[in-house]
Amino acid sequence: MSNDMAERLAAEQRARVLIDSQLAAAGWAVQDKQGMNLFAGQGVAVREVTMASGHGRADYLLYVDKKAVGVIEAKPQGNTLSGVEWQSAMYAEGLPAEVRLKALTVDGRLPFVFESSGSELHFTNGFDPDARSRGLFHFPRPETLARILRDADANPEAPTWRGKVRSMPELDVTRLRPAQIEAVRGIERSLAEQRYKRSLVQMATGAGKTYTAVTESYRLLRHGGFGRVLFLVDRNNLADQTLAEFQDYNTPGDGRKFTEVYNVDKLTKAGLLASSSVVVSTIQRVFKVLQGNDVADVDDPHLDGYIPDEPVTVSYNPNMPPETFDLVIVDEAHRSIYGVWQGVLRYFDAHIVGLTATPGKQTFGFFEQNLVSEYTYQESVADLVNVDFDVYRIRTEISEQGSEIPAKTIVPKVDRRTRMQRLEALDDDFTYTARQLDRAVTSKSQIRTVLETFRDRLFTEIFPGRSTVPKTLIFAKDDAHAEEIVTLVREVFGKGNDFAAKITYTSRDAKKQLQAFRTSPTMRIAITVDMIATGTDVKPLECVFFLRDVRSGQYFEQMKGRGARTISSADFQAVTPDAETKTRFVIVDAVGVTEHAFCDAPLNRVHGVGMKRLLDKAAALTLTEDETATLASRLAKLELTLTDAERAELDGVAGRSMRDIVRGLVDAVDPDTQIKHAANNGEVQELLDRAIEPIAANPELRARILELRATHDRVIDEVSRDVLLDAHGVVDTSGAQALVESWSDYLKTHRSEITAIELLTESGNRRASFQDIKELADRIARPPRNWTSDTLWRAYGAIGVEVGGNAAGHRKLTDLVSLVRFAVGADEELVPYADRVKERYAGWLAQQAQAGVVFTEAQRWWLDRIVSVIAASAEFSTTDLDEAPFTERGGTEGALRDLGDDAGDLIDELSTELTA
Repeated sequence: MSNDMAERLAAEQRARVLIDSQLAAAGWAVQDKQGMNLFAGQGVAVREVTMASGHGRADYLLYVDKKAVGVIEAKPQGNTLSGVEWQSAMYAEGLPAEVRLKALTVDGRLPFVFESSGSELHFTNGFDPDARSRGLFHFPRPETLARILRDADANPEAPTWRGKVRSMPELDVTRLRPAQIEAVRGIERSLAEQRYKRSLVQMATGAGKTYTAVTESYRLLRHGGFGRVLFLVDRNNLADQTLAEFQDYNTPGDGRKFTEVYNVDKLTKAGLLASSSVVVSTIQRVFKVLQGNDVADVDDPHLDGYIPDEPVTVSYNPNMPPETFDLVIVDEAHRSIYGVWQGVLRYFDAHIVGLTATPGKQTFGFFEQNLVSEYTYQESVADLVNVDFDVYRIRTEISEQGSEIPAKTIVPKVDRRTRMQRLEALDDDFTYTARQLDRAVTSKSQIRTVLETFRDRLFTEIFPGRSTVPKTLIFAKDDAHAEEIVTLVREVFGKGNDFAAKITYTSRDAKKQLQAFRTSPTMRIAITVDMIATGTDVKPLECVFFLRDVRSGQYFEQMKGRGARTISSADFQAVTPDAETKTRFVIVDAVGVTEHAFCDAPLNRVHGVGMKRLLDKAAALTLTEDETATLASRLAKLELTLTDAERAELDGVAGRSMRDIVRGLVDAVDPDTQIKHAANNGEVQELLDRAIEPIAANPELRARILELRATHDRVIDEVSRDVLLDAHGVVDTSGAQALVESWSDYLKTHRSEITAIELLTESGNRRASFQDIKELADRIARPPRNWTSDTLWRAYGAIGVEVGGNAAGHRKLTDLVSLVRFAVGADEELVPYADRVKERYAGWLAQQAQAGVVFTEAQRWWLDRIVSVIAASAEFSTTDLDEAPFTERGGTEGALRDLGDDAGDLIDELSTELTA
């Protein structure tokens, strides 16, 4: 034997050692031919099996449930695998006669073909249409192949999802916007064509990305053969919002909630629930589970916001194997998900769908440039999802160049923190730049000039022909700036307090004022800093007015987006009488924000660092710029809590005013001050050290600060995490009593015209269907009643009726059955319908046991799930056996197999008993 041959065999043997280990980790029993034992487990991998004459010897022959189903061709590490596919195909077709008797084949060959080098793995599923190999992270578990075989037996024409997605039913577009329709069809077209492993959807903010994803998830679970979906979000608190989207989604057809048909769960410390059809998580939590660690059920910003410095390395976890998910949806997750986190995505043998408003180059690269639908902001305007905008630029001399105040001019000076004003003559000429405007100096003339220009051009150039000031949101630099603006707005427009209001976090009744701004025809202008910058819709808004610059382009987009929302004409005219329809909004730019974007950081920038730690670092002159700003914020806050005597005491220890010290800290972190200092060849750290010196050089002052702080502080618990127990509107007893009486009267009045009422109140054998109950729900939800199961249930609880379950909790549609039966006296207690069904089921099982009937574990599986369907829909038909979850065990044929030939009678008996 030549040296090359020996080395090749040794390399192949090393690969087989790796393959043996990987197979064992995936639950396969690995055996030699002479020691073959097909009873060793569900999956058995037999080494070195001689095939039929002329077909060589297979490195591994795979058995599932004692039948040959696949082969593995082993090659040394470093060998390309696509070049040996002919070899593994030859083994798959060359079964010896004794093996063929116990084999499952597709067109004469074994369906599952693998090529592996121990470090790389290719897999061809013969049940896929136009079957081709694809890379896998790890060998699938035997039960995975067994499930594929069952699916192939149940549906030979389209055994796998790759086949099923080629014949998806027509999309119900009733509740979908055009962009959502395009996105769903684009994803399904990509899935059917199978040209890419990933699909990217670009959709503008506000266009309904999550609703699109929920719609697609339902269709693929219901019709596409998908078993489980992983839904990745950016933060754990967003997982709750996503969960709510699934819970609120009405499925096409019978209108049941998504979560009444499929289980949707967050990934928790319990791990992956076997019953979950949709799992919602952050990628950080998935990675932690793959590492074998638990994840907390509560929000953990440190975990969910964690971005590693290097790309993560993922290892095989048999509790979450690569085949766990068929679809992974990434909803606006952090862009690092396609960088350092992409190893987690590559782990799963799943199609990946990305949803984003602003994809970058790395995102496009990860998705192989497969943009299946694109929906820009401009397109959202065309679809009336958002309105378009114009820019109106206002420039003034002071805004652009700043100004100069001559020496000896008497000017008012305002303390930034106390708002105390005093008159003072300037010793020197005072020159300020545009960047210092409304920071170090406020020019009332500049603000007035901008506002007067806005007023004078409003009805001629900005909104010609209008007579009512449009709803306008002005962004100010800080609370003091907002205070000046609101005063001048009222003066410039000659209006009262109810015309313009400052709505900031420091405002009194800020939420009430915000609601008035949304709905009041009187309040026309709101001035804010950050409170309404993001996440708050004021749909009638037509002017977004910038009197502040911002740093972040993303933040600017969020601020701009406050004016983008559409609104119905009726609602719009209710607050803006002289307008017919909102067709656009205007960005009024008085600072050049549309030309560039910068924004000052807040003072309190470093969280989680205590006052003592800050003072210790000040003493050592090791404070960073952000920590210096934070110390200024903390000292200013302390100043507000002190009495006059304590403030004088602290000033005495400091040897100067503490306010002067704090001002020095603030000035040291001010960008304009730093620019000026740098112009004189100064270092920023010198500026910081000089500002810190009064504290660093005075140990007694540092000690007195901590002493006074301890005197006035109260403990803020930032460790314990509260859990919501209940939140609901309060129903007064008289109103609740009136509602209950109206409900009873309604049932009597409409008994003959609404099928559900008639069937639920009669004593015959007829039963109300889910569609009947839905009709009743739709009828009572209409004006003027606007009733729901929730409001009726709470009303009974409010008048003292003992109600089962949480009186304020969310009620299901089928709970209307309990409400009707209790109202007409058919039931003595008001309990959730599902609880009643479970109670009757327990009684029925007890009766069966007394009669000597014992159900096997397999039979109980069917009965338990039939009960779950009845609890959710108030009915059950044998046609439901061919739906999830019954298709997991063979549908109707499986029921006959496990329940026997009398399965139909047994199901009818159970259904009659539970829906009585």
